Amino acid sequence: MKLAILSRNASLYSTRRLVEAARLRGHSVRVLDPLRCYMRIAPEGFAMRYKGRPAAGYDAVIPRIGASITRYASAVLRQFELMGCYTPNPSDAILRARDKLRAHQLLAAQGIGLPATVFGDNPDDTADLLSLLGPPPHVVKLSEGTQGAGVMLTEKLSASRAVVETLRGLYANFLVQEFVAEAGGADLRCFVVGDRVVAAMRRQAAEGEFRSNLHRGGEGSPAEASAEEQAVAVRSARALGLGVAGVDLIRSVRGPLVLEVNSTPGLEGVETACRVDVAGAIIDHVDSQYSLYKTMG
Repeated sequence: MKLAILSRNASLYSTRRLVEAARLRGHSVRVLDPLRCYMRIAPEGFAMRYKGRPAAGYDAVIPRIGASITRYASAVLRQFELMGCYTPNPSDAILRARDKLRAHQLLAAQGIGLPATVFGDNPDDTADLLSLLGPPPHVVKLSEGTQGAGVMLTEKLSASRAVVETLRGLYANFLVQEFVAEAGGADLRCFVVGDRVVAAMRRQAAEGEFRSNLHRGGEGSPAEASAEEQAVAVRSARALGLGVAGVDLIRSVRGPLVLEVNSTPGLEGVETACRVDVAGAIIDHVDSQYSLYKTMG
C-alpha cells in the first residue's frame, strides 16, 4: 500500500510513529505538508501537485491536520478523496468534529450523553440563554478551540454574562455548557480506531486548573474504560464519520458524558501512558479498510 500522511511537520511524534508503523508493515509512506499541496479542479478530472511534482498514485491518506489550517487542508484531503484515495477520516468528518456546536448537535441527535449546552447570537437574549442552562458555574468554549485553548470557567452569573458579551464583541463563535463538578477535574480520553477503543487514558487537571488537557499541565495515566464508556466512544466517532478519533468523556452521575471528539488526536500521551502501539493499530485499520474499499470499487 502506498500511503500519504498529511502533516506540517514530519518530526512530530504522531507523524513519526505513523511513518514507523507503516514501514514496519512493509508499506510505502510519504509525509506531505498540506500547505505545499495545490490542486487542479476540472470536469475532466482532479489533479494534485506537491512542490512542483505530481502527487498521485496514493492508495490511502492519513490526515494529521492542525486546527489552524483546517479549511485549506480539508480541501486538500477532499481532493485526494476525489482522486480515489481511501482515508479513515474524510474531510467532511473532520469539519464536523472541528465545529463543536455542530458536533454536539449531531451527537445529541444520536442520544449520546453530553453536558447541557446552550448557544445564541443576539445580546438581548443572553439572560434567557443562560437561564436555559441553569445556575453557574458555567463553561464557555470557543467553537473551534483545541487543546483546552478558548475554554473558560465562570463561577458567577455576572462573569458568564461578561464573557459572553466580550466574545460576541470579538465576533467569536462559542457555546456555553454546564459544569459537571463530580468529574473532579478529570476526563477519560478513549482512543477509537475503527469499531473499538484501543487505549484509554485518564487525564487529571493540575491543581488550581479545571482543564485536564496534557498541554495545560494535566497528567495522564492508563485507565480501564467500562463497556458503556467504550460503546459511547465508538458511537460518538461513528456519528461524526470518523474512523480514528480521540473521544473525551467525563464520568458523571448520569453516566459518561462526551466533551469532545478529536479528529486528529495526538499519539504521544496515550502511547506513553498506556504502552499501547496506537500507531500500529491505525495503520492496520487503514490497511484492512483500504482492502475493503478497493473490493467495493
